[in-house]
Amino acid sequence: MKESIFSQNLLKEAVRESFFKLNPRLLAKNPVMFITFVGASLTTMTLIFAKFDGFNLQITLWLWFTVLFANFSEALAEGRGKAQAASLRNTKVSTKARLLKGNEEALVPADQLRKDDLVVCEANDVIPNDGEIVEGIATVDESAITGESAPVVRESGGDRSAVTGGTRVISDRIVIRITAEPGHSFIDRMIHLVEGAKRQKTPNEIALSIVLSGLSLIFVLAVGTLKFFADYSQTSSGQDLSHLVTVPVLVALLVCLIPTTIGGLLSAIGISGMDRLIRKNVIATSGRAVEAAGDIDVLLLDKTGTITLGNRMAHQFLPAVGINERDLAEKAQLASLCDETPEGRSIVVLAKEKFSLRAKEYSPEHLHFVPFTAQTRFSGVDISQGNNVISIRKGAVDAIEKLIHSKNGSFPSDLKEKAEMVARNGGTPLVVSENNKVLGVIHLKDVVKGGIRERFSELRKMGIRTIMITGDNPLTAAAIAAEAGVDDFMAEATPEDKLKRIREEQAGGHLVAMTGDGTNDAPALAQSDVGVAMNTGTQAAREAGNMVDLDSNPTKLIEIVETGKQLLMTRGALTTFSIANDVAKYFAILPALFATLYTVSQGGEGPLAKFNIMGLHSPQSAILSAVVFNALVIVALVPLALRGVTYRPVGAIQLLRRNLLIYGLGGLIAPFIGIKIIDLVLVFGGLV
Repeated sequence: MKESIFSQNLLKEAVRESFFKLNPRLLAKNPVMFITFVGASLTTMTLIFAKFDGFNLQITLWLWFTVLFANFSEALAEGRGKAQAASLRNTKVSTKARLLKGNEEALVPADQLRKDDLVVCEANDVIPNDGEIVEGIATVDESAITGESAPVVRESGGDRSAVTGGTRVISDRIVIRITAEPGHSFIDRMIHLVEGAKRQKTPNEIALSIVLSGLSLIFVLAVGTLKFFADYSQTSSGQDLSHLVTVPVLVALLVCLIPTTIGGLLSAIGISGMDRLIRKNVIATSGRAVEAAGDIDVLLLDKTGTITLGNRMAHQFLPAVGINERDLAEKAQLASLCDETPEGRSIVVLAKEKFSLRAKEYSPEHLHFVPFTAQTRFSGVDISQGNNVISIRKGAVDAIEKLIHSKNGSFPSDLKEKAEMVARNGGTPLVVSENNKVLGVIHLKDVVKGGIRERFSELRKMGIRTIMITGDNPLTAAAIAAEAGVDDFMAEATPEDKLKRIREEQAGGHLVAMTGDGTNDAPALAQSDVGVAMNTGTQAAREAGNMVDLDSNPTKLIEIVETGKQLLMTRGALTTFSIANDVAKYFAILPALFATLYTVSQGGEGPLAKFNIMGLHSPQSAILSAVVFNALVIVALVPLALRGVTYRPVGAIQLLRRNLLIYGLGGLIAPFIGIKIIDLVLVFGGLV
């Protein structure tokens, strides 16, 4: 999906599109370039019907080049998106689906599938449409979507049940419930989103366009009154200025003074921001989401998989006094049989590895499983033995403690000490109980990712506060938070707690970003200003967020924030450069234009000539040099607009200083150097 901006195919298509974009209806969406277009049209008519000469012809041509170069920058940015869309369309293959009706299978075209249909996929089958696995487990090749060649495991239950149409099953058999109607699959939505031509303006772009329009209006008035000033000066001095203050010259002066640089690059900057996210395998539903990522100042991150490696596994069984470790392992395994989380499976595996336990001595009809939920925070099983029912539960310390107290049982103090010891060491304690008796603690072990502390330090420099969210108890959460270096944490967090925290932060005037993959994360993803859903997550999560991470890497949220800030930095930097350019061109053109006004002797220099510090050859060369520079600088800045300003995690004040120094001062100096060089070339070439 990646193609260089200097690709021959992209450049050819962008040049062709530049001419199609001369449509006044399209240009009217960009007020600055529309004024330039009107000015170029006016000079063309003057050239045809009033006075045709080489000077006016050159001005007219360069004014048209200015419009075309602005169109070129936008077309080039859109072309990259269209190339990615074409690449995505190639991943859509026409395939057959094995539609499941009852126990019968029917082979039907994939485009006939409807939402909630059940299909069967086995090894080497292409998944016909987006869906969720309702039965089975399989390895899936998702390289067509993510670009990652290594297959991934997808299974029913949990938060890794979503599959995407166009990917291929490598092994085993799964039953999929279709979640998208034809034409509304994830790939279809991706194609729609990466089409730059369909990108809507963001609020910041609209606001900046209004500011640029206001500046342009001021310069229209200033240049419009220049004719009256010239007429008055002509009468007072007895000099003829009619050959200097002409319609083409006034139009050229106007175009040079209005912010054409940022006006011509504004759309390309916005499109390229989404493009940079796509190249990181993140799909944003709108440019607004990318901009919001650059403005966020609170970051909510799940602990597991984001701050830690995510493979929190059972490490040790710690039995209570008088309880055998094997008995604890057996009960823990039984309570975890219906727990679809990685932690639950690891408990089953550890009991099997240490004590060869397989839970085969119980008949299925005697077992009633209680699945794990984010609300109860425990799982278990009820075993029927005659008239008796044995209730075995495994879960968070406080959840089991409440359960034991509700059954008039007691929680041993020695087990509390063991649980606290596990938590202080950064592990996660789970407690196992049988009826109203506590059997022991399971030690779950996880590892903080390398380098994550440094990343959080960078975010802090950017003024972003990080909050770790976890279902662990406060002691474990505090230990992990201290090791990772986050600013705050939420322990024992339920989906309702996450949603409440986001609303509280937003009520305090903060912009909040978070990531999630489960159905229980959907409300928080929808409420947050930037909600990044994992591609492996549930359909509810993907629909609730305004971004989807194809790699399903929770730490990608940090890169998304950096990309959003880079977009805002690029727009701010080029706006600063453009306005500084206009100031410099003003002082470059006007003194040269009126250098001969109020001269004492024939052919001498007037008082305004002292301000012609660049020593431009003549009024004609000054005007033409400025127009040429004004057009060429747009082309020169296209690569920067598409690639973005180099991002550094620094504070706002330091960033402002750097911006003003490089792009403000640079914008003032560049026109003096550029216009002088062009002036020398024009004089040497005999063009003025």
